[in-house]
Parts: sequence; C-alpha cells; structure tokens
Amino acid sequence: MSEDITSKAPHGFDHIVVVGLGLIGASLAAAISKSDPDIEVFGVDVDSPTCGEAISRGWVANACAPESEAFSDFVKDRADLVVLATPVAAVDDYLRLLRDWDYRGVITDTLSTKAHILAATAEILPYRRNYVPGHPMAGSEKNGIDGARPDLFEGANWILCPDADTPPEHFQRLHELITSLNARVVAIAPDEHDDSIAVVSHVPHIIAASLVQLAHRHADEQQSLMRLAAGGFKDSTRIAAGSSKLWCGIAFDNACALTSGLREMQGIIGDFADAIDAHDREATTRLLEEAAQARRALPAAWVPSTDKLLEVRIPMSDRKGVVAEVTTIASSAGCNIQSIEIDHITEDRAVLSLVLTDEGDVGKLSAQLIDAGFSVSFNPLSPKEHIHVD
Repeated sequence: MSEDITSKAPHGFDHIVVVGLGLIGASLAAAISKSDPDIEVFGVDVDSPTCGEAISRGWVANACAPESEAFSDFVKDRADLVVLATPVAAVDDYLRLLRDWDYRGVITDTLSTKAHILAATAEILPYRRNYVPGHPMAGSEKNGIDGARPDLFEGANWILCPDADTPPEHFQRLHELITSLNARVVAIAPDEHDDSIAVVSHVPHIIAASLVQLAHRHADEQQSLMRLAAGGFKDSTRIAAGSSKLWCGIAFDNACALTSGLREMQGIIGDFADAIDAHDREATTRLLEEAAQARRALPAAWVPSTDKLLEVRIPMSDRKGVVAEVTTIASSAGCNIQSIEIDHITEDRAVLSLVLTDEGDVGKLSAQLIDAGFSVSFNPLSPKEHIHVD
C-alpha cells in the first residue's frame, strides 16, 4: 500500500477491519454490512465463539483471533481502514502489530477515553497522522455481541477528533462512512474529549449507579420500595445495569476528569440540599427552573430538520490543520455537518463545502469563521438538490 494515501481521490472504504467484536465493534460491523454489503468487513476477537457468531449473522465476511495469519494477511494486502473497538488495555498490542505490518491506511477507534490512546499512537505509530480518534456515543445495558444490533448508531452522535496533522481526506472519508450509518458526526479537539465526555457520559453513569444504591439501601426484604419506582426512576437508572468491569475501567481511564465532575456534582447537590434545608423556596425554585429551561432547549437540537439544508463554501489554502479547525468551529456553534466535500482547485488551493442541517447557530458559525480568517458563502439547498446521483 502506498505511503502517500492522501493523494488518492476521496472515496469510501472498501475493506474494513473491526478489532473487537463486543457491543460496539459487532454493532459497527453489522451496521456497515447492512448499509453497504459491497464493503468487506473483517472481524478480530480473542473469543472464538464470538467470531463464529459474527460470521453466522452475516456481519463479517470472516473473523479470527489476533494471532491468526488471516488477520495479518488482510491488513497487509487489503485493509484501508482499521477500527480499534477494544478495551483501552488492549490497544497498545494492536498498534504494535499495525506498526510491525507497516500498515499505512486509516486508523480510528471507538474508545470512550482518549488520553492513553493519544499517547500510545504518538509513541508507537510511524504514520501517526493516519490515526483519527473516534467515539460513538451509543451503548446498551446489554454487553458483548449478544447486545449488538445494526441500528445501534442510528441518530447517535459520533465524535471525531481531528487535529492539525489530520489529512482532510481522512476526515471526509470517515464522515461519509459514519453518516451512512445514520449517525451524526461531532468534531471536537482531541485534548478536550475526555473532559467533555466525563460531564455528559461518565458522571451520569456514576450518578445513575448512586441512585440505585440509594434506593437499594432503603428497600426492605420484599423490595417494596423498588416496586414503587416509577418510569422516571427506571429511565434515569437504566445505564446502571451496564458492565461493572467495563465501567470500572472507564472510570480509572478518565479518573481525573471524572473525579472533577463528581466533585462539581457534589456541589450542585449541596446547593439543593442547603436551599431546602434553609426553607429557601426562591433559591430552590431558581435551581429547578435553571435546569428545566436548559433541558427544554435540548430536544430541538437533538432532532434537526432536513427540510432545509444549507451549503457553506469556504475557499482555503491546503494548509495543515484547516479541516480540523473548520469542523471544530462548526461543532462549537452547534451545527451538524450532514456531508463534507473538498474540491481541489490547484495543488495548494481548495474549496471546503459543508452541507448543514437547520440546527445550531449559523450566525455564530459565520462570525467565528470570519474571525478565524476564512471567507464564507451560504447557499440554501433543498434535500433533492443534495441527493448524490451515481
């Protein structure tokens, strides 16, 4: 495989390796195979029955153990994308294999924390720029391949973390693949990932576990208190049924950010407790109303309309980090990029074309792009105008 893979015209991936066929990896293999049966998906897992199950379900063309020659042969001869969907502890070994096999294609991952893998890829991979961190914000209380399903990522946010070294084509191809699964790409800076995910994912899991602990401590032998639990309690604590081993690993992988979030949460709960203890109705109402207003503002952002699309065209020099900069600005403005294309005008000039749904603050996006030195143009599109015709 040629070293300069960025010289190829942007296109989808034809041969994909999914390493780790647990809940996320198996669901990804299933979703890709369902979305585009022409893509060859190769699975890797340490558990032989899991490999056999993935093959029997038609989610992978073949699957094997990491030590099998079939794995190394596929990577060396065919793979253009490797997805690491393993626990953090297993990542280094696979990165070393990819290095030893001189793999020069694109690499991404599904890990919920990034500190370790960012350091490991920088140390191990000779072609570090070909690694684009990823994280699908999807899951289930069920674990392993038994909980996997091809629609797991539909409507879910999928984080990509491009940096200054990320080739534009890598981001474009991954964006195309992920959105073909009906997931939505959110771009954030790699060094911001763990702090952000601690607040919206890791802290909520610990809070859910704490709520169950609280109820369990007050339940009698007949569990009558648990039978009183209404839908709200069940909905807010569903994630507490997840794998304790998995979540213990996540907690320690992201210990600093998680601890900080939990300490901040202690302060918020303390504010409620103090206000109620002081019979301060005004303060209690204010705290509740702040949360209520913030929560009411969320659904519109989660369910964008595709009745009206907006094309943003950004002339740019083909310089280091430009796509990471633009996509991060778009995400910070709450704008969902439905598709992304790069039109190369000359060797060092291109036009970046983003098609946005109607969510987010377009005015903020425009202002931030202009402040960053970009010139931009906006053009309304209809869904029909945006249909790709082969």
